[in-house]
Amino acid sequence: MAKTSKRIRREIVIDGVKRWITGATEQEYAENLLKALNVSGTAQFAPQKHNFQTYAQRWFEVFSKPNVSLITAITYERQLKLHIYPAFDGMDVEDIKPTDVQEMFNRMGDVAKETKMKARMVLNMVLEQAVEDSLIQKNPLAARSVRIVGGSSRAIEPYSVAQMRFLVQRLDLIVKPSDRAFLALHALHPLRPEEVLGLMWRDLDFTAQTIHIERAVTHPSRNAPLVKETKTQASRRTINLVPQIIPLLERGAEDEFVLGGEKPLSYSMVRKMCERIQRQTGFEERITPRRFRTTVLTDLYDATKDIKQAQHAAGHTTAAMTLKHYVKGREQTANTATPIAQVYGL
Repeated sequence: MAKTSKRIRREIVIDGVKRWITGATEQEYAENLLKALNVSGTAQFAPQKHNFQTYAQRWFEVFSKPNVSLITAITYERQLKLHIYPAFDGMDVEDIKPTDVQEMFNRMGDVAKETKMKARMVLNMVLEQAVEDSLIQKNPLAARSVRIVGGSSRAIEPYSVAQMRFLVQRLDLIVKPSDRAFLALHALHPLRPEEVLGLMWRDLDFTAQTIHIERAVTHPSRNAPLVKETKTQASRRTINLVPQIIPLLERGAEDEFVLGGEKPLSYSMVRKMCERIQRQTGFEERITPRRFRTTVLTDLYDATKDIKQAQHAAGHTTAAMTLKHYVKGREQTANTATPIAQVYGL
């Protein structure tokens, strides 16, 4: 006589409630289980969600880091770690709503709008990728309710003419030749800090009294120097070298950096150099390299009233950039009546 199979009877929990599911065979048990789950046909499971930080980091590693400059990649990663990851900690991509996005910008506080826009740019690229991957239907950052507000970026104030004269007259008090070259090149030429650090001795033509700007040195990781191309094509330029500083420059090998020799200076070395210059000259304010560029361009334009000349010296693509960000003007209130009266014979 054939032995009868034992009926299957198992206890499971559905939505927190214990239930017994039975069946004469495994197939029958499976069908009864599906019925208990209110599913006909095949089982339907909740779609898998994606942790936001894991997804965003993979976006950075695959789409961003290999395809942008090192400086840009460091900037993107800084926005992710400083602002974006903390805002969506523990959240899944699929659960992010416009409210969550707005809260991120709100938590950034009363910083410059430009700072918030950097975070927005990176977050937008991540969320747009999520749309392309069909993880979400719409980018929550594109919602009309999201508002990004903030103050204006802090303007770079030029040093006064008196301060510049004070420094220039004390160049010979600076002990180290490289420190002296640093201040002479910065204080008398409209160069970006990274352009000064990128100068090699072959770029200084003492005979023609010119400076050729061919490269830049930046510190994207706040220490190790990175030699790179100039900021824009217009930044590759030739400007005049102030002849009075030539005796102060102790020329090195053609392929050595003016500041640093075989290797460009690190971030900490530049900072310490600025401190030495301030101490040895007796300057009352901090030596801030980027202020020199604004100062020189301001006084160059005031002296010549030639915006195209100032634009070329600055290495800008447009004159509007020079006027908007670098030419500050020394006069507190410009008299607009007298020049017109003079032109009209009054």
